[in-house]
Amino acid sequence: MKVLVIGSGGREHALCWAIAKSPILDMLFCAPGNGGITNLAKCVDISPDKIPQIVDFATSEKIDLVVIGPEAPLVAGLADCLEASGIRVFGPNADAAMIEGSKGMMKDLCDKYNIPTANYARFDEVNAAREYIRGQGVPIVVKADGLAAGKGVILCHSKRDAYAAVDDILVANAFGEAGKEIVIEDFLLGEEASFFAIVDGKKAVPMATAQDHKAVGEGDMGPNTGGMGAYSPAPVVDETMTKEIMDAIINPTIQGMAAEGITYKGVLFAGLMITKDGPKLIEYNCRFGDPECQALMMRLESDLLEVLVAAADGVLDQAELKWSCQSALTVVMAANGYPGTYERGSEIKGIEDAELSGATIFHAGTTIHEGKVLANGGRVLNITALAPKVTEAQKKAYSALSKIDWTEGFFRSDIGWRAIRR
Repeated sequence: MKVLVIGSGGREHALCWAIAKSPILDMLFCAPGNGGITNLAKCVDISPDKIPQIVDFATSEKIDLVVIGPEAPLVAGLADCLEASGIRVFGPNADAAMIEGSKGMMKDLCDKYNIPTANYARFDEVNAAREYIRGQGVPIVVKADGLAAGKGVILCHSKRDAYAAVDDILVANAFGEAGKEIVIEDFLLGEEASFFAIVDGKKAVPMATAQDHKAVGEGDMGPNTGGMGAYSPAPVVDETMTKEIMDAIINPTIQGMAAEGITYKGVLFAGLMITKDGPKLIEYNCRFGDPECQALMMRLESDLLEVLVAAADGVLDQAELKWSCQSALTVVMAANGYPGTYERGSEIKGIEDAELSGATIFHAGTTIHEGKVLANGGRVLNITALAPKVTEAQKKAYSALSKIDWTEGFFRSDIGWRAIRR
C-alpha cells in the first residue's frame, strides 16, 4: 500500500513510525513532514491547508490511504475532497469534524442527547456573557468556540479574570476567527483523562487511555499549551470506567451524530473529567492527541495500518487492537518562550545519544539543514520511553533527555506525577 500522512508534528512522526512497521506498506509519504519524519517517509513540501495540492498529489501518486493528523484540514474539508476524488481517507469529514471545530456545536449535541458534560451557555456579546458569569459565580471556564491550537481555554478563579477572558476573546480578538463566539461553562472538579476511540461510521472501538499535561509549568501551573507531556495508560480509567465512558459518552455521541445525518469516521478523542459523579465530557477532538499519540503508539502492538484501513472501509470488526501492558511516557522539549514568542533556527545536538539510551525521539518542530537538526517550532522534541511501570518510563525518558544538548529549549521535570502519586 501507498500511504500519505498529513502533518508536521510529533503526532505525525509517531503515526509514521507505527505505520512504517506494517508489512502491507509499500511506500510512505508525509506532507510536509519534519526533520525526524525524513528517516521514515518521503516528505512532500505541501502544507496541510493546501487542499487542492494534496488531492492532486494523492491522485497522481495513486495513494491507497491518506491519514490526516491535524484538526484544521479536517474542519476545512480535506477528507471530503479526497473521498470525492475516490481516495480512501482516515479522518472525519467536515461536518463530523465540527465536533472539535465548534465547542458550541459539541455542547449542543451533548445537551440534546443527554451526554454528561458541564452546564454551559454560548455568547457573542460581552455584556450578556458578563451577566451570565455574575449569575454562575466562579471558578468558571471561558472557551473560544473555534480552533485555537489547544490554547483557547481559560480557567478563571475570579470574576475579574472571567471578565478579562471574555474581553480578550470577544473584543481584543486574542484567537481571531476562533473567538467570534465563546462558550462559558461550569468548572468540573476531578481528574482529567484522555480517552480515544476509533470509529468506522457505525462501530466505535476503545483504544488505550492517556493523561496529558497541558500547562506550561511545573505542577500544572501557567497558561495552557498544546501539551508538555503525556503518559499511557491513565490509571484513573480502569475497565469498569472504560465501559461507562463508552456507554454514556462515546456511543451516544456517534448515535446522536448519526441521528443528525452525520457519519463519523476516524479517531474520536474525548477529553474527560473523572468526577465523583462519574465521567463527564470536557471537549471532543477529531484527531489523535499530541503528545498523547506518541505514548499510545509506543504501546500499540497491532498493525496500525491494518486498523486504519479497516476503519476507513467501515469494517472495524475485522481489525484487532492489542496493547502492551507496559507504560509509556512522553516529555516535550519546547523552545524558550513557548507558548508565547520563541525563536527558530537553534541547533539541537545529542539526539542520537538520547536514542541509544533506550528512548524514542519523536520530532515535532524540527528541520534538517546541512546535516544539522534545527528547531523549527514551539514544541520541538518528544522524548518517549516504554517500561514495565510508569516510574521506570519516567526515569528512562528523563535519562535520555539529559543527553540532548539544546540550551534554547526547556521542559517540565514532573511529567507523570499524577500516575506516580497514585
